[in-house]
Amino acid sequence: MKVAILGFGKQGHSALGYWDRPGNEITVCDINIGLELSAGVKNQLGADYLKNLDQFDLIIRSPAIHPKDIVEANSEAILAKVTSVTNEFFRNCPTRNIIGVTGTKGKGTTSTLIAKMLETAGKKVHLGGNIGTPPLELLKNNIQPEDWVVLELANYQLIDLGYSPKVAVCVMVAPEHLDWHSSLDEYFMAKKQLFSHQKAEDIAVYYAKNDYCRDIASASPGKIIPYFQPPGAIVENDDIIIDGQSICSTDEIKLLGQHNWQNICGAITAVWQVHQNVEAIRKVISTFSGLKHRLELIRELDGVRYYDDSFGTTPETAKVAIEAFTEPKIIILGGRGKGVPLTLLGNVVSDNDVKNVIAIGETGESITNILRAAGYTRVVEGKNTIDEIVKQAQDLAKPGDVVLLSPACTSFDMFNNYAERGDKFKEAVLALS
Repeated sequence: MKVAILGFGKQGHSALGYWDRPGNEITVCDINIGLELSAGVKNQLGADYLKNLDQFDLIIRSPAIHPKDIVEANSEAILAKVTSVTNEFFRNCPTRNIIGVTGTKGKGTTSTLIAKMLETAGKKVHLGGNIGTPPLELLKNNIQPEDWVVLELANYQLIDLGYSPKVAVCVMVAPEHLDWHSSLDEYFMAKKQLFSHQKAEDIAVYYAKNDYCRDIASASPGKIIPYFQPPGAIVENDDIIIDGQSICSTDEIKLLGQHNWQNICGAITAVWQVHQNVEAIRKVISTFSGLKHRLELIRELDGVRYYDDSFGTTPETAKVAIEAFTEPKIIILGGRGKGVPLTLLGNVVSDNDVKNVIAIGETGESITNILRAAGYTRVVEGKNTIDEIVKQAQDLAKPGDVVLLSPACTSFDMFNNYAERGDKFKEAVLALS
């Protein structure tokens, strides 16, 4: 069988390992003309990498490749040959016990909370998807029928998904990725794929305070359960409660920021459908402090705390990060835009105790103009390197302040991805003296 792998990032690599077997002839198709491949793997590289795909029997779409780009370079009929690593995982996963999590903000944290709560209760759990391990790599873990799989799934993976999990969760949704999607409706439709293939006995969990989430979850034919509203988990009188049972006090929560109360309630509501082990759930809530690049404390130096929130690539994520701190803040904002308005930042910065904004990257000038239009003038133009930018922040900060990298934009103008941006920020902060 002639197999084409479109895109050779992390999930493209996993696709090669999965389909590279006797009887298959593999061709990697990628825009990177300098891509190095192992012996025996054919290639179609450069600007025309998506053309002439009708020669292949099977086409594997990596998440970054939009189906419309495949059609534009070929024809509508070509989609009959196209699958994805996520579809292949669902098709071959040995267990039906799959929990899928999507949304705009909080899906990684919620997925991790769910996995840890299940593990602490004694379940065998496999966590992956858009977070950590690619779906096909999970199949190497000897998944058993009684095991549980937790998948974080982004719009890129969902847009052509033909399967849905036993439990589907939608955390907070806001307009995003309009540089990739043709419309906001298409973005929402991608999210709905997680729910629309569920069965009547399956469960859909959604954040009740968000109309987008409600609409997305309504695509499920299964049992639909809100959280932050009964019968799901709620916060009441400084307690987290579900089914009338107090799980813990909000004072016991290790995660920083009240926005994480949403993620915790979403995770509890999903896990509650599997087991009601209050002690296991409480233990996770009181010990889990968060994921890398999500409000991650890097260090305290001269009374100033430095936080990496490089994963925050939208105005909404910057908002919740800024609101997580009551201390005076120096905020690093900017990067490459995602096709969504940045105007939200004006009031967010003006209404919170932000001493200075360091505006960086391609959107630095537009962010500066937005802030000035909102009456905020304490904007500093960022230097060209992350080391210089961090030194600017240090010079502006005083004891008791917080320095926060929460850019509200992607990293692609200066870095390969948000993780590299966060790692370089961390290196620069740790080098300060």
